[in-house]
Amino acid sequence: MTDNKGVNQGASYAAAGVDIEAGDRAVELLAPIAKKATRPEVRGGLGGFAGLFALGEYRKPLLAAGSDGVGTKLVVAQQMDKHDTIGIDLVAMCVDDLVVCGAEPLFLQDYIAVGKVVPEHIAQIVSGIAEGCEQAGCALLGGETAEHPGVMEPKHYDVSATAVGVVEEDEVLGPDRVREGDSIIAMKSSGLHSNGYSLARHVLLDTANLDLNAHVDELGRTLGEELLEPTRIYAKDCLELMSEAQVRTFCHVTGGGLTANLARVMPEGLTADMSRSTWAPAPVFGFIQETGSVARDEMEKTFNMGVGMIAIVAPEDRDRALAILTARHVDSWELGTVRASAPDEEKAVLGGEHPTAN
Repeated sequence: MTDNKGVNQGASYAAAGVDIEAGDRAVELLAPIAKKATRPEVRGGLGGFAGLFALGEYRKPLLAAGSDGVGTKLVVAQQMDKHDTIGIDLVAMCVDDLVVCGAEPLFLQDYIAVGKVVPEHIAQIVSGIAEGCEQAGCALLGGETAEHPGVMEPKHYDVSATAVGVVEEDEVLGPDRVREGDSIIAMKSSGLHSNGYSLARHVLLDTANLDLNAHVDELGRTLGEELLEPTRIYAKDCLELMSEAQVRTFCHVTGGGLTANLARVMPEGLTADMSRSTWAPAPVFGFIQETGSVARDEMEKTFNMGVGMIAIVAPEDRDRALAILTARHVDSWELGTVRASAPDEEKAVLGGEHPTAN
């Protein structure tokens, strides 16, 4: 490398594609954002090599941890040049896995890999992560941003995170608590959440060549706005439900859909018997299905179809659970019940037909 006088300057990190000054600027922008998502147990501040968190007093605590990303929903955010909500999706995918076993999310750490650091974009991403942490009641304890020139295109990035929570050992939820006759309560999703975007993009963008900025009458907004609708975070709703009703377990409906995910929390000998007649999926699901002529089975194993979280509760607490969720502004309904399995029957079955729109 030479300067404008033709003098050889030698190799440098900047010449290799890494802008340390831009990274420092990004950190400056992140500091006030990250401070919004905290808890009293956090010790120290940003800038250390590790985040510190005081666990507090528990009888017999178990730590729960989970890592996840956002998948190809990121492609839509990059195409729309809108980066301030993808962080909410990231938090949701992590913390709502933790609460399935009854764990309260305590803190989250993120990892952002970029082709080229644009401080303002990093700040937008982290602002969404901080917002998600606030919604979940956990602290943003730290993270890492790494510039990957030569591996990623300058405008591309990927995000992942690890969340940690805590639950008392004798309060862990799971299949062993589920009983015949239990009520299966569905909680409405806010849309696609963060799963199935490879199929959604293939149908809507690659095949149908739809414009993300075009208004879609069936959706009541632009296609891009629909596809970037943030994932609903249910963590606080689930914790409140646990404190006031007999919850056997939760089920976070992500990749694999209703039946595959619910089967993961069902014990041997019991089946989750659900009916499509109990709800009408949001218009976005029908729009994808009709546009791409996607088979129903393919839709149901790819998307959440309008159900983002499930609670299995004691039958005597069904009405109470629904009232609690309604008070918290969560649209919910009884999706089905738990019954004894027939020979060789699946652990979760979905029958009936969705209501026909008027």
